[in-house]
Amino acid sequence: MKNSIKLSILLLAVILLSCKESKNKNDVEVDTQVQTVEVTHELGTVEVIQNPKRVVALDFASLEMLDLLKVKVVGAPKASLPEHLSRFQDDTSIVDLGNLKEINFEKLNELEPDVIFLSGRLQSSYDEISKIAPAVYTEIDYINYLESLNDISQMYATIFNDSQTVQDALTGLKQDINNLRDKVNQTDKRALIVLHNKGRFSAYGKGSRFGVIHDVFGIKETVKDLESSRHGQSISNEFIQNANPDYLYIIDRSAVVDKNATNKQEIENKLIQQTNAYKNGNIVYLDPQVWYLSGGGIYSLHKMIDEISTNL
Repeated sequence: MKNSIKLSILLLAVILLSCKESKNKNDVEVDTQVQTVEVTHELGTVEVIQNPKRVVALDFASLEMLDLLKVKVVGAPKASLPEHLSRFQDDTSIVDLGNLKEINFEKLNELEPDVIFLSGRLQSSYDEISKIAPAVYTEIDYINYLESLNDISQMYATIFNDSQTVQDALTGLKQDINNLRDKVNQTDKRALIVLHNKGRFSAYGKGSRFGVIHDVFGIKETVKDLESSRHGQSISNEFIQNANPDYLYIIDRSAVVDKNATNKQEIENKLIQQTNAYKNGNIVYLDPQVWYLSGGGIYSLHKMIDEISTNL
C-alpha cells in the first residue's frame, strides 16, 4: 500500500540513559528508562519516544488526532486554522510555526521537539524537518483510504499508548460510514466533485484527495477515469454541463485561502444552470475548512459524512 504507515513492533527498544542526580550533596547515578517504538512510513523509518512530551503537529489532521488523544502540542501552524481548531489560535503555550506550506524552521528548531507529525503539503521538506527531530509522515493513502486511516490511527495509539481512545473513535466512524452507505444505496444518483479557484474548476474522482465520496461513501461517479493528481483535472464549464451530474459538490478554495468566498452567482453560470444538479437543487457547497484544509482527520471525516448525508 503506497502511503500506509506500518508499525514495526519488532523493535520496542529500551534505551538506558545514565544520568546523575544530586541527593544530600552526594552524586548518585540513576538509570532512566525511555521506551521507543519504530515507525515505518512512506518517507522512511524513524524511532520515536513512546509518550513523547514535546510534540509538534505541522498539519491539521495530525492536530485533530492529538487533540482527540488529549496530547499537548508545543507548536503548530496557526495560519488558516479551521474553526473547529480555533481554540489553539490564542493558546500562548503553543508556538505559531507559520502555515501549512511554509514552516518557520528557526522556531521549530528552538522547540527541541521529541517528535514532529507532518503530511503532504510539507513532503518536499521532510528531510530538512527530520534533521530537527524524528518526523512521522501521516498523509492518507487516498486509494486505500480506510486502511490507511486505520494504520495511521494505530500508529498514534502505539506512540501515545492509548489504544482504547483510538479504537472507540474508529468504531464510531465505521458506524457512521455504514449508515451513510445504507442511505447512498437507496439512490442511483451520480455526482461530480469540483474544486473552484478564482473562476476555474478542477474535477476529482476515485482515488483522489476528495475521492472518499466515491471510494468510501459509495456515491457513483458522473465521470470516470479523472486524473487523480493532488490538483485534480482541470475542466471547463462546458465539461460540467456535458457531464450533467445529479449532484455537484463544490469546494471553494478562495473561501479559505483568500478569505473571500466566491459569489455563488459567479459559479452557477448559465452553463451550470443546465445541469440536473442545478435544476433539482443539488449543488452542494462543502465546508472548505474541513475538505481543503484538514481532510484526513477523524473529526473532519465525521463532518464530511454529515455534510454528504444531510444533502442526499
